[in-house]
This record gives sequence, structure tokens and C-alpha cells, in this order.
Amino acid sequence: MLSKYVVVGNRVELQAVKRLNLNQNRENDERKVYTTKVYDIVSDERIELLMPMEQTKLILLPVDGEYELCFYTDNGLYQCVAKVVDRYRDNNIYVLALDLTTNLRKYQRREFYRFSCALEMNSRELLKEEIESLNNSHNALQPELPLKRSVIVDISGGGLRFVSNLEYEKGSMILCNYNLVVDDVQKHYSLVGRVLSVEELENRPGVYEHRVQYVNMDVDEREEIIKYIFNEERKSRHKEKGM
Repeated sequence: MLSKYVVVGNRVELQAVKRLNLNQNRENDERKVYTTKVYDIVSDERIELLMPMEQTKLILLPVDGEYELCFYTDNGLYQCVAKVVDRYRDNNIYVLALDLTTNLRKYQRREFYRFSCALEMNSRELLKEEIESLNNSHNALQPELPLKRSVIVDISGGGLRFVSNLEYEKGSMILCNYNLVVDDVQKHYSLVGRVLSVEELENRPGVYEHRVQYVNMDVDEREEIIKYIFNEERKSRHKEKGM
């Protein structure tokens, strides 16, 4: 079944399998997501991936580690769980070999998959009264307050990741303003998000990477963002194929 849907070169995301923890909710789930590509399909039970990298550093995922895999294919997204069984070098290419431990299945939660980008965004922390208005199920944001510039580096229907000279506190609520082109029309989005994590970039002191999850998001806006992501993914695949 694997070779029926997945081909060499498909983009794939890996995330460590989440172990049950009754004290941890989804908002506090900070498992790292790695992006790479399919190197070879050995059989319907074994696949080889290029070893993921961050900047210029190889990420040596542990042998016997279990990961959720999501494949970006021409027929949509497919998911399975696989275990790392080997790591090796093939003609100066670093490869991960994984055995599938579940069947491949169509992935339904598209909104949580991130699209790498570089988009201008303006943001600010919400005032106490604005947060209280959200908790009371009505929106009383103050659009006239000043915003700080930042850059979105990946986006999904569930949240985004951005870099900024400003360091927000983990757990803070912020307003995110940005534009996307959906169906050839530029649309403005003004969304509230909760900061899940903050890290200073190693190679850029004073620049902070933030991971944000949307809060009280409108369903139509979520679907528009998902549509934007898939349209941009399709364009990228066509460029890679020389179309």
C-alpha cells in the first residue's frame, strides 16, 4: 500500500509518538516536528528518508525511536507510525531506515500541518480586558493599538511560527495581523493566538522564535488558511517537477 500512494521525493514530516500523560493537554504539547523527503521505498513495510536537518546540522534521530509520519503526496496527506531501525550514509547522503508499525491511512487533520514561508506580520500582546472579552465569548479587541513587526516562517490552520526582535512570554495571548492571497484575492487576517514556546535563535542573538496556537478561531478563516497552504504546496510541487 505504501508504494501505491508515496513516491521518492515526497515531502514528509516526522514527530515523536506522544506517550500518554494525563497531566499534559494539547496546548502544552511541544514535540518537535522535523521535515525531510522520501529517499527510497524498500517495501510496503520499510521506507528510507533523508536524515532531517536544522540549518546545516544533521538531526540524528535515535534507533528504535517511534515517529508519526505524514506524507505530502499528489493525492493528499497520508499518515502512519514507524520505528527507526537504522541510520547510515549512502554516497555521502545520510539516510534513516524506518519500519512501518501501523497501516498507511488518509490524514484528516490537515489544519495542523505547517507550510514554510516568509510572510510579514504585525503583532502585539493583548490587554487584560481584551483577554477577558475572549473568555466571555465576545470580541472586544482594540485595533488602534500599536503593533510590532515580525516574520511568519511557517503557518497552518491551527497556528503559526514567527520570528521577532520582541520576546513574548510563553503562555501570553497575542494579536496576529497578516495577509494571504486566497483564490487570487488578498485577504487580511486578525487572529488571536496563545504563545506555546519561545526560543532565542542560536545564530541571531536578540531574535526570538515563537510558536503560536490560534484561539477562538472562525471556522471559515481556518478553511481559507488551509486552502492557501494547499494551493502553495501544489505550486511548489509543480515547480519541483519543472512545470
